[in-house]
Amino acid sequence: MKKILIIDDEPRMLDLISLYLLPKDFHCIKYTSAIDAIQYLQSHEVDLILLDIMMPELDGWEACKIIRKKWDYPIIMLTALSNKPDVVKGLSLGADDYISKPFDGDELIARIEANLRRNHNSTRIISFQGLVLNQESYELHFRDQLLSLTPKELSMMGLFLNNPNKVFTRDHLISTIWGHGVSTEDRTVDSHVRNLRDKLRKAGFPSDEYLLTVWGVGYKWLGAE
Repeated sequence: MKKILIIDDEPRMLDLISLYLLPKDFHCIKYTSAIDAIQYLQSHEVDLILLDIMMPELDGWEACKIIRKKWDYPIIMLTALSNKPDVVKGLSLGADDYISKPFDGDELIARIEANLRRNHNSTRIISFQGLVLNQESYELHFRDQLLSLTPKELSMMGLFLNNPNKVFTRDHLISTIWGHGVSTEDRTVDSHVRNLRDKLRKAGFPSDEYLLTVWGVGYKWLGAE
């Protein structure tokens, strides 16, 4: 089930959008405050963001700028504004699409699905509890801090973050990360996992809560069920 974060200061609009999305098997997270929604993103993942522009405290344009600096989720701007300068401004700040109110429910669904397909087919940036793994630049950040990881450690992080809650045996990790036919001992895997945990912990990420040892089997990354 895809998670859609909806940010609009009008509760009635949040409920209306949810009525469109729920029958299509989307899970809706609703916020009337962009500030609260950004706080939610600090510790939760979503698949796409629907973002209103005209909001008090923090408007959609500023919220878009903040979100785009940290996350790569598709953003569709929702607004009653429909003139060209507003469209251009939203897109230039990092929005992926734009739809004007009042909108047709079928069009909204179509735009959401199109943006999800584009995001799925592009090189993904994986976010988890403040961790951001860029699989194109091969970098791992935690709260804007670049972690110095070896290529093997980065490969291990990619494997874990792409497969939350899956238990990997040491043999599986060896064949996937080191390659078939490579002579590598179990303790080499254990050493890499230990180093990875230490680096995450020193950066401030609670690695012991997520990178778990499955005794007698291997390791797994604890994700949301």
